[in-house]
Amino acid sequence: MAEKAQRAGRVVELLAREYPDASCELDFRSPWELLVATVLSAQSTDVRVNKVTPALFDRWPGPKDLAGAPQEDVEGVIRSVGMFRQKASALRNAARIVAERYGGVVPAEIEALTDLPGVGRKTAKVVLGEGFGVAAGVTVDTHVRRLARRLGLTELEEPEKIAVELEELLPRDEWIRFSNRLILHGRRVCSARTPRCEDCVLDEVCPKVGV
Repeated sequence: MAEKAQRAGRVVELLAREYPDASCELDFRSPWELLVATVLSAQSTDVRVNKVTPALFDRWPGPKDLAGAPQEDVEGVIRSVGMFRQKASALRNAARIVAERYGGVVPAEIEALTDLPGVGRKTAKVVLGEGFGVAAGVTVDTHVRRLARRLGLTELEEPEKIAVELEELLPRDEWIRFSNRLILHGRRVCSARTPRCEDCVLDEVCPKVGV
């Protein structure tokens, strides 16, 4: 664990230098818009989600509006996003709960968020971190999972277990930024099949597990 912690600290330092302004790449103007966009991003890309959310938010700006929207109309707007039927249903139900139980204000507690349809712990962490500045944990998506294993920071498979291990290795004030920077690095440099190790800022500390 001591070796992992030392490597994690160096990874944090190098990523911060390489991506000082890294942030969530979903477009949003409020915690509600972030919640919707994050739910839509499951099994899809941020680029794709950012293409459909302007029309979605223009037509149904807030939770009360979306709660009252016909299912087929919501499906039509988000059809290009994966699992659009399930997501439309989950978002409408989540919108109803936020409107009725929380007065249209997205709750800032992880337990309340994960009670909403379509919202798991990963989504809740994103909403709390990016929407409220609350470091509720490390967000582990496919990029973070893959790079954390490649960097030798974990040997685990399950995202939530990986998150717990990373949270033990990293200072709390780095949880939000670490996820954003590792995601960006995974998209730009450290791809799954053809990582560009020769151009990688982490090359000096990376054991290249699986490469």
